[in-house]
Amino acid sequence: MTAEHRHSPLPAGTDAEIAIVGAGLSGTIAANVLARAGYSVILIDRHSVFPREFRVEKVAGDQIEKLRRLGLLDRLSTAAVAFDDIVNIRRGRVLDRTHARHYGIFYDDLVAAMRAELPENVRFISGRVNGLETGAERQRVSILDHHDVTARLLVLATGMGDILKRDVGIERHFVHQKQSLTFGFNLRPVGISAFRHAAVTYYGERVSDGIDYLTLFPAADVTRANLFVFRDHRDPWVKALRERPRETLIETLPGLVKTFGDFEVINRVDSWLTDITVAQNCVRNGIVLIGDAYQTSCPAAGTGVSRLLTDVERLCTVHVPQWMASPGMTAAKIATFYDDPVKQAMDEHGLHMADFRRSLTIDTDLRWRARRQLHFSRRRVMQKISNFSPAFAARLRGFRKPGIEATT
Repeated sequence: MTAEHRHSPLPAGTDAEIAIVGAGLSGTIAANVLARAGYSVILIDRHSVFPREFRVEKVAGDQIEKLRRLGLLDRLSTAAVAFDDIVNIRRGRVLDRTHARHYGIFYDDLVAAMRAELPENVRFISGRVNGLETGAERQRVSILDHHDVTARLLVLATGMGDILKRDVGIERHFVHQKQSLTFGFNLRPVGISAFRHAAVTYYGERVSDGIDYLTLFPAADVTRANLFVFRDHRDPWVKALRERPRETLIETLPGLVKTFGDFEVINRVDSWLTDITVAQNCVRNGIVLIGDAYQTSCPAAGTGVSRLLTDVERLCTVHVPQWMASPGMTAAKIATFYDDPVKQAMDEHGLHMADFRRSLTIDTDLRWRARRQLHFSRRRVMQKISNFSPAFAARLRGFRKPGIEATT
């Protein structure tokens, strides 16, 4: 991207071309990309230093390539722990192995790494936003204990919060309430110097347990565990996991210690109850939503960061340059982002994957029982072929039609 860009003059009294509310991952990356393209950007967040939150903790697959295109991969690779081999296990037996670059990093460290890349033409304001006014020419952001901020375009990157969206008449539609539960906690080995594998994905052993998978990987100086579950949050098992995590895990995944090694859980068990939602009435003058502010994702599906990065890339490299090239910031301009076919395909993929992971884990009708058996049997067969002839296995994988099952 070039620092040169065409734009119409700023309306009188406007502070910046673009104001971004929310300096988590999506807002901070958007600020980086836009500022590097030469736009004047104001980035607003209530946290001057982002606190520890249980959100994204692993980056992999297409997310790495997107960060490379956006010029932010070097910073991620410096801040995160890289690993290239994951052993995938079910019922105490190895299914297959994943050979690909992954990065383990806590969410606040990831946000801090992206904030460290912000160019000088980003003005960061730490404060709580308490009001928005939008229009076809100029947007206004009211911030407690600060002067109001005005801009041509307002980007809302506030995650799952609803208050500011409601200020401008945007609501959210629930696609699936209480879609899934995710737990996060840290482990260390007991009775051994190190775990048998640096990274493991351990799939649920019984449909009745509602466990999709447990992923174990290095992050900072610990082994991090993320557990993805489709159970009611009021289930006694959930309380037991929080109060007795080691014992509950061993009871539910009896092959875990044998294949990974004995462990103890250190620090608290974090949890996250996910609703799948999509914003409604969002085509409005002057304001655009990105990331979870527009559509949430099922953590088990692993599509959240991919969606977020697609939103940022399409908005900042395709649509904003077009919008800024002419006066005004009308709803007709904003609509082109939501109608973007690349964005729409990624949004749809996220919804499909949310349904797929849930059904593959807990559905008990004949169709899904057969599909589950085929899914895991095929992976075992492909691993055996790969052990015998990696080149032939690679050719077979190349013949597979891309689909939602191929991503997990």
